[in-house]
Amino acid sequence: MADLSSQSQVRILATEFKGKYDRLDVLVNNAGVLIGHRTVTEDGLETTFAVNHLAYFQLTALLSDSLAETAPSRVVNVASIAHERGRLRFDDLQGEKRYGAVRAYAQSKLANIVFTYELARRLSGTGVTANCLDPGAIKTGLGKSRGGLAPRYWRLRQPFLAPEAKGAETPIYLASTAEVTEMSGGYWAERQLRSSSKRSYDAGDAKRLWDVSEDLLASKEGDQNPEGPNG
Repeated sequence: MADLSSQSQVRILATEFKGKYDRLDVLVNNAGVLIGHRTVTEDGLETTFAVNHLAYFQLTALLSDSLAETAPSRVVNVASIAHERGRLRFDDLQGEKRYGAVRAYAQSKLANIVFTYELARRLSGTGVTANCLDPGAIKTGLGKSRGGLAPRYWRLRQPFLAPEAKGAETPIYLASTAEVTEMSGGYWAERQLRSSSKRSYDAGDAKRLWDVSEDLLASKEGDQNPEGPNG
């Protein structure tokens, strides 16, 4: 267990895992917060970006050696169809100039997909695959945070959403089925390979996001592999 908004707790989680287990076959990154008003983490980062994207990047980096040693192995990143509304605003990734709950959430979920595609490129030939997915509109705790119209709207939708078991189907499929053992760099929904938004395929954005993510972690991680997975 770890608070994914905290870089130090993510590092502790990775260290504890390595101390307890000698192999890692599948890493499923699954995080999503929708926050009505802008808040920052203990590391001084906007919370939505920190939890929904940077925690994925950091944990994958810290466990990249374990994944490589166990190859063939897999990274599965839970994104969202909300990414279609997202844009990587590199001049305001932290929402300091303008913040909106949906705006921040959509950007973070686009970051999940862009990160996955770049990760898959960098892991090519290593035996470690990387895929991402939209789990669907699922009844979860998303939107429980107070403040703002977007979280309130999401809470009102809860009775009409699919159960959590439904949302787990595609992650489990990508984590376990032999059919996708050698498939990497895909975006999936309902256990089917799909196309993500046009913006998500921008290789320049992918490289830039990777570099920015490294920079945001480097000063905190010291010698804990700040350069990202297979960086």
